[in-house]
Amino acid sequence: MGYIFKMEEPKIPARLETANFQDVYYDEDPFLSNCKIENARVDHEEIGQLVISKVMFKNVSFVGATFPRIDMTDVVFENCDLSNANFSEGIIHRVTFKECKILGVNFSGANLGNVRFEECLANMSDFVEARLKQVTFNQTHLQNANYSDCELLKVNFDRCDLNEIDFTQTNLKGIDISTCRFTRINVALANLTGCEVSPEQAIGFASLLGLKVKE
Repeated sequence: MGYIFKMEEPKIPARLETANFQDVYYDEDPFLSNCKIENARVDHEEIGQLVISKVMFKNVSFVGATFPRIDMTDVVFENCDLSNANFSEGIIHRVTFKECKILGVNFSGANLGNVRFEECLANMSDFVEARLKQVTFNQTHLQNANYSDCELLKVNFDRCDLNEIDFTQTNLKGIDISTCRFTRINVALANLTGCEVSPEQAIGFASLLGLKVKE
């Protein structure tokens, strides 16, 4: 199961007032806090350096939204669609994505800490040059996701689909992928040192060395 570490969960008040996402457009410094937003569409909106704190999003669509350098702390996304959203170079701390669709989402250059992805569809997501510390991916689809040149510290992949994921120039020491499924992943052999894999996966990686494993 990889690293055993205590995740810091989002700190959200029990009672939240319902808000409208469009309220941020009237602020000189776009800021959203201490509220919940449900059953809304924020598709293709574009806001730079948006700050979100102590917010619950439920059944909200952010398809194609562009929020570069976003600052999110203590936020929960539940059953949201963030496909092709842009959170590049963002700061994302104590955030949970639960049963969300995040196909092609852009986290490149972002800093993620204490972030949980639960049963998400995140194929083709982009984490290039991102820094992930205390991040858990649980039963999440990450086919063709790009994790090249990432820093992974205390990151768990539990029962995920990693087929064709790209770990180019990313060190997997201490990362446990033994419960995950894949036919092929892109990774340099040198960066596999210290990675935890299942016996079946080890046979597959042996083929990269040109070894023939006899039954």
